[in-house]
Amino acid sequence: MNEQDKKNDGPLDRAFEIVGHVAGETKAVSIAEIAKALSLPLPTAHRLIGNLEERGLLQKALGTKRYVVGNRLVTLSAKVIGAAFRTARRHAVLRAVAAEIGEQCEIGVVRDNVVAYVDSVRVSQPQGLQFNPGEAAPLHCTSTGKIYMSRLSERAREKLCRALTLTRYTETTIVDFDILMEVLGETRKRGWAKTNEEYVKGVVGCAVPILSPRGELIACLGVSVPVARVSYAELDRFIAPLQKAAALLSETILQADEDGGSAVLEKTQRRSRK
Repeated sequence: MNEQDKKNDGPLDRAFEIVGHVAGETKAVSIAEIAKALSLPLPTAHRLIGNLEERGLLQKALGTKRYVVGNRLVTLSAKVIGAAFRTARRHAVLRAVAAEIGEQCEIGVVRDNVVAYVDSVRVSQPQGLQFNPGEAAPLHCTSTGKIYMSRLSERAREKLCRALTLTRYTETTIVDFDILMEVLGETRKRGWAKTNEEYVKGVVGCAVPILSPRGELIACLGVSVPVARVSYAELDRFIAPLQKAAALLSETILQADEDGGSAVLEKTQRRSRK
C-alpha cells in the first residue's frame, strides 16, 4: 500500500465509503454485505456501522437488521444540496431562466418524503402559489414529487405510494392509488412532470429533473403559475427553457464557484437565444 492509499484508509474514509455504498443501493443491506462489498473486516464494519447508526447517518430498515440511510443523513444531504444551489453561479442560472419564462422558478429536493424548496426567484408580483426556500410540500401533488417518485423502481414506487397519505387539497388532487401510479408511469416515460391545480386551486406547474453527471436525480427545477395567466396545456412551452437551465445546473453542480454568477448568467442568456 503506497502513502496515498494509507492516507485514504482511515476510519473516516471507511465511514464515508460505507455511507456512499448504502446510499447507492436500491434496497436495505446487511453488515456482512457491506463488509464484503467494501473488503472490510467484519468487526471493523460492525464498529463503523454502529457509530454511523448512533449518529443517525444510517438506520435499520423497519423490522430488520439491514441498513438504509438515516433520517439525519437525508436532512443533511438536503441542506448540502440547498447550499450548493444557492451559490452565485447556480442562482444566476435560476435568475436567468425565471427572467426568460417571466414566472417564479424554484429548485426543490425530496427530504423525509416531502418536497423541500432550497432556492427560488420571483420575477413578478405574487398572484398564486409561491414556493420559498425552506418551505415544504407533499409528493403526490407537486411536479417535483412526481418526478422523484417516477424515477424509483416500480416496486419502490408502489411501496411509497401505498405508504403516503394521499391528502386531497383540491378537487383535482390525485388521491386514487391506481391513477397516481399511472401518472407516475407517464411521467417516467416523458421525463418531466406537470400539476393541474392539485395542491392549490388556481395554480398549475411543471418541473424537470436536475441530474448529476452520473444521471442520478439531485433536485428538480420547476415553475408555478396562476392558471388565469397560463393554462395547464400552455405549461408545455416552459419545458424547453427549464431543461436548458437544468442541464447547465447539472454541468456546474460539482464545480467550484470561482468565476461568480455573471459568467454563468451570460452563458445561460446566450443559450436561451439559440
